[in-house]
Amino acid sequence: MSRVPRWLRLAGGVLVLAVLLWRFGTGPFAAAWQVTTVGSVAAALSLTVLATLANAWRWRVVARALGAPLTPGDSVVAYYRSQFLNATLPGGVLGDAHRGVRHGREAGDLGVGLRATVWDRVSGQVVQAGLLVVVLLVLPTPLRGYAPAALAGLAAVGLLARWLGRRQGAVAFIGRDLRTLLRPSVASRVVLASFASTAGHLAVFLVAVGAVGVDAGPSLLVAIALAVLVGSAVPLNVAGWGPREGITAGVFALAGLGSATGLTVSVVFGVLSAVSTVPGLLVLAADAVVRRHPPAEAAPTRPLEEARRG
Repeated sequence: MSRVPRWLRLAGGVLVLAVLLWRFGTGPFAAAWQVTTVGSVAAALSLTVLATLANAWRWRVVARALGAPLTPGDSVVAYYRSQFLNATLPGGVLGDAHRGVRHGREAGDLGVGLRATVWDRVSGQVVQAGLLVVVLLVLPTPLRGYAPAALAGLAAVGLLARWLGRRQGAVAFIGRDLRTLLRPSVASRVVLASFASTAGHLAVFLVAVGAVGVDAGPSLLVAIALAVLVGSAVPLNVAGWGPREGITAGVFALAGLGSATGLTVSVVFGVLSAVSTVPGLLVLAADAVVRRHPPAEAAPTRPLEEARRG
């Protein structure tokens, strides 16, 4: 799913975590475990169900547009499986790679399966970035001064996509896919699904904030949450851990809420996010059972007269 070498993604996450431990010690991590309650876990599980349903819907929209349709049930099951693998394996993207490969094989076109998964993730992240820019521009928060930088970053992504879309040769498919996915009937549903997914993950972040007891206005917390969600997409992590904690600590410091508090919130958020992927473990367990005990093929039926002659 990413051209960044696996060892570099792992090393990046380990380095960030090591710096955070050196700077803050184990205090924020210990505090996070103390404030994580059964109620917060239950809330995160419920909210993640909604976000996963929205993600699976977006994936179906993208996959159908590219010619490899999925059923609702298959997409939800596959998404939970990939989320669990992302949350437990180094790099944070191996679950998506597995999802893309499996979908491609089932659809009879490995390339389309992988492209559908990549565009699913990319489109969600672009919508999150767009929401962050809007929030920074509109809401009066201490982070408002960073809106121009965020807008410039989003514009750079747009220019890169336009440049790649005009290229020929090995990357010519990017232009074709973009023209397909930017059709109003497709793009509108992708954006709506991404809004719903982002709202679910943002709500989980607010659950973590509430568990830690941060006293801040809703506008600021929404801006912080979106910044963390966008920053968490950096593929240099250890099963999702690393950049997310560093970014959260940094954004909290910029907002005047304290970097140590931000680190504690990020750890709680990481724990809630990881626990919320547990349904994916059940999917993997079911996969293992099916592999060990494949369903017996139904015996072909014969007409009654043929059966009597036999």
